[in-house]
Amino acid sequence: MLMLIPREEYLNRLIALKDKQIIKVVTGVRRCGKSKLLELYQQWLLAQGVEEDQIISINFEDLDFEALTDYRELHAYLKARLAKGKMTYIFLDEIQNVAEFPKVVDSLYLKDHIDLYITGSNAHMLSSEIATLISGRYMQIEMLPLSFKEYMISTGDTNDRGTKYLDYLQNSSFPYTLELKDQPDEIRNYLEGLYNTIVIKDIMNRKKITDPIMLKSILKFVFDSIGSPLSSKKIADTMTSAGRKIDARTVEKYLAALTESYIVYQAKRYSIKGKQHLKTLEKYYVVDIGLRLMLIGSRQPDAGHILENIVYLELLRRGYDVYVGKVDEFEVDFVAQNSKGTKYFQVALSVRDEKTLARELRPLQAIKDHYPKVILTMDDDPEVHYDGIRRINARDWLLGLTD
Repeated sequence: MLMLIPREEYLNRLIALKDKQIIKVVTGVRRCGKSKLLELYQQWLLAQGVEEDQIISINFEDLDFEALTDYRELHAYLKARLAKGKMTYIFLDEIQNVAEFPKVVDSLYLKDHIDLYITGSNAHMLSSEIATLISGRYMQIEMLPLSFKEYMISTGDTNDRGTKYLDYLQNSSFPYTLELKDQPDEIRNYLEGLYNTIVIKDIMNRKKITDPIMLKSILKFVFDSIGSPLSSKKIADTMTSAGRKIDARTVEKYLAALTESYIVYQAKRYSIKGKQHLKTLEKYYVVDIGLRLMLIGSRQPDAGHILENIVYLELLRRGYDVYVGKVDEFEVDFVAQNSKGTKYFQVALSVRDEKTLARELRPLQAIKDHYPKVILTMDDDPEVHYDGIRRINARDWLLGLTD
């Protein structure tokens, strides 16, 4: 029996949207827990008195439902099973496997007494032509693998944070790896299988990419460069000088495929004074540090960039749009924006050295607005303020013990 981790933040978002006439779309990398989230939500519905005949659940990766990947068959199947005079809750998991699925979704949306939930492992399913068909009718919930807080809760207590943080990085944040605790070889095999599935199903088959070795080389380069400014030209030049000739345009196609499969995330640059997005030298972050470890091995001086990666993903989880900031000649690690405003973050392993502290403070001091400014560090020291700039422990922040 697999452990069901209560993904409360995502679950509460679904609960808040129950019975609302809007299509709920849950997206995220394969195996991050989308199907389990739907399962948890269905259990919650049953506990609220919803009857079993009011729930229709289909996973399109299950061979039992292969015939329903034809949109006409799917539509007829669902129509025949709608609960009479009651709300029917329909769950369509990995819907990108259904050709022309927006036609079904659009048709269901027009009917009364239907509450519709769909998931997908590829951002392409919400690309412009599809989004146009269901435009204004859907709410997207972007799901990630386990946060550090969820990982800690799954271990049974919140003690020994330092050791558990290292375990979290090494063992992976994909939920199933919790079942493989203390089995590093099994975790590695699982992550290799997951990587191959993403590459073959979500990238090569979908994007018609025919060179898996080049794809892997680019992915390894991006994984090795988390937190560093990158351009398509820089990647192309590096590959070409290593004897693997490729142009910047082809690199862009590969990078788009990688971000669409949610295996990497792109953080664009943002001019804080000009309040505009910049078009060059984006940074990339990986969806799971364990996956990175499996692909490129351990790099000792990497701990700072890894922490930056973890903070970036956590900001996404908390609903922020996240950019790399530029102010004068300085770089701000993260500009996090949502409907409530902006927050600025610097991330450093340690700022106990005065020169390092001064270097981390400088970009934040150059920002003249009054939005919150934070330095996150692994130093186990009490919170300190420097003229309105807070320095706080990153693990406490990740666990939600301080905001």
